[in-house]
Amino acid sequence: MRPQSLAEVAQLVVHGQSFDLCLANFLDEFYADPTESRLGDEPMPMRMTQGELGQLRDAYLAATAEELARMQAFPCPTWTDNAHRSLRKPWFASSLSSLRAVLIHESPVGFRSRNLFVSANALSRV
Repeated sequence: MRPQSLAEVAQLVVHGQSFDLCLANFLDEFYADPTESRLGDEPMPMRMTQGELGQLRDAYLAATAEELARMQAFPCPTWTDNAHRSLRKPWFASSLSSLRAVLIHESPVGFRSRNLFVSANALSRV
């Protein structure tokens, strides 16, 4: 099943599917038909069942929603402002310390504001 919303991404992941694959499939669907409703419903919190990894995923989905909304000139979904959708400690998409400065510089605002540091093309699909 290809998730049609970020809420569906979280639901599939909580039931054992791959976060990376579900998010990639969602992005494909979103880019094919970018609608505000795909971002509007708040995903279930994964921090409750997946601990620290769930916290990371909760923040990542909020950052994704904010960035996709910004790209499409949609209003940012209000659920992205919830405090549990941010990390207390910085997380970097690469474990190489030599790349940290690049990730800090490139990271889109929606990610950086949640202490997530990713490449500029983190939401790109080929």
